[in-house]
Amino acid sequence: MTEYLPLVLALAATGAFAGLIAGLFGIGGGIVMVPAMFYVFSALGYEGDRVMHVAVGTSLAVIIATSLRSVSAHAKEGAVDFDTLKTWVPFIIIGTLIGTVIADYIPSRGLTALFGGMAILLSLQFFFGRPNWSLSEEMPGGILRILLGNIIGLLSALMGIGGGVMGVTLMTLCGKTIHRAVATAAGFGVAIGVPGAIGFIVNGWGSDDVPLSLGYVNMPGFALLASSAFFVAPIGARLAHSLPAQTLKRFFAIGLAIVGVMLLREGLIGG
Repeated sequence: MTEYLPLVLALAATGAFAGLIAGLFGIGGGIVMVPAMFYVFSALGYEGDRVMHVAVGTSLAVIIATSLRSVSAHAKEGAVDFDTLKTWVPFIIIGTLIGTVIADYIPSRGLTALFGGMAILLSLQFFFGRPNWSLSEEMPGGILRILLGNIIGLLSALMGIGGGVMGVTLMTLCGKTIHRAVATAAGFGVAIGVPGAIGFIVNGWGSDDVPLSLGYVNMPGFALLASSAFFVAPIGARLAHSLPAQTLKRFFAIGLAIVGVMLLREGLIGG
């Protein structure tokens, strides 16, 4: 086990940082965990063609645990909009399953570039987004609901994120309060994490790019990230009430943009 000690320590630190960010900003830790795991795996010499897939798949497995904890806590406060969950979750699940299949056909560099590009777009939302922006007084229905639900699931599966950022943005633009949106988006995370993790295990079966992995899900990574994030997230939540939220979000957006540019460059032209 001595040879795996650097991997264990690096993953534990990654989980703690992801939990801190999740608590501070009310988002899933996937947006932090995926690039952190990618660089940890690369730094430790794991450079196979499916390293990014393992980072994404492991993140999706961790999101099951963190989202379940989050949605349970929010439900006790009566903040979860279960009507929205019932009507959106089926389409999010379908999109997620499609995303896991598509991901298996994309090489690691392509998945890395995709994550980098989306991270840059999300950083712009963090930097410029305002909670009072509005497009509608209610959530879309019909074909638009099906399309948007599929897109949220598909992109979340490809990026290894819980749909929190996209879900919260959509719901606040459609008349939901920020607290209601954050609580309900945690339910989106469960709907993405479960089929996403299963899909990455099945589609990645037999992969050995990172040791001790089940398909594209690294088992010690899952255990360490989930436990670290579980204990550190409340600390981030407490800090959020004592620090300037808007300033913090802008610093995080800048950091996310820098990581996005680095991953986009890695995916397009190599290291």
